[in-house]
Amino acid sequence: MTIGRLLEGRVALITGASRGIGAATARLLASHGAAVGINYYKSGAEAKQLADQIAAEGGRAVTIRANVRSAEEVAAMVKIVEGDLGPIDLLVLNAGKMIRFAPALEFKFEDLQNTIADELKGAHYAVQSVVPGMVARRKGSIVAVTSTASRYHWEGSMAHSMAKAALDSYVRSLALELGQFNVRANLIAPGLTITEAISPSSKARTDEVARTTPLRRNANPDDVAGAILMVASDNAAFVSGAYIPVSGGLNMG
Repeated sequence: MTIGRLLEGRVALITGASRGIGAATARLLASHGAAVGINYYKSGAEAKQLADQIAAEGGRAVTIRANVRSAEEVAAMVKIVEGDLGPIDLLVLNAGKMIRFAPALEFKFEDLQNTIADELKGAHYAVQSVVPGMVARRKGSIVAVTSTASRYHWEGSMAHSMAKAALDSYVRSLALELGQFNVRANLIAPGLTITEAISPSSKARTDEVARTTPLRRNANPDDVAGAILMVASDNAAFVSGAYIPVSGGLNMG
């Protein structure tokens, strides 16, 4: 079993990496030897601060502004990362939009359609630009950040749950078709995680989730980053197509 720095010499591209789960993942992967591409869309100052922190600790990082729902911008982003850092070994699909919760009957069909399309664009354009290189080198890892809401719904989560369920199916298809090229694809499914994305949630709601979670707390971004590192490293070289909840035991099976 590999110990120590688990990603020495690897190059990782993390979408939506300037804050929250993405930023925690960039820091952790860099601490394990990966050079990291930090994608952002609006939070340029946070992305630069993160890259500076990684560099100060002896790592390598590059920041790239790109809308992950634009095929052209994603292709340009990948070219920059590979030009500055080298071929991408690990693709972390983390970018997402603020979650809208509403009663099921209040969603228009277009709301559902657009939410699902945005989720899949954010994954597929990156996969199209990065994975052919992995296939050619016959090695690579894709880790998508989904949600326990894809399997365990709650009131108001229709659009979010449908979009993440579509992402789950997408990644399982990648795992099936890319395995012959030694390219793995896995899903990390956070439960309630304390980031800006859940800011509309009330304290009563987050406290209730913590109370009913076996580990008796909510997740933080570092918890999710640790699971991403786990499946990205060669210690998980025979793990592909997995759906791994990071929910403190709240969602099992």
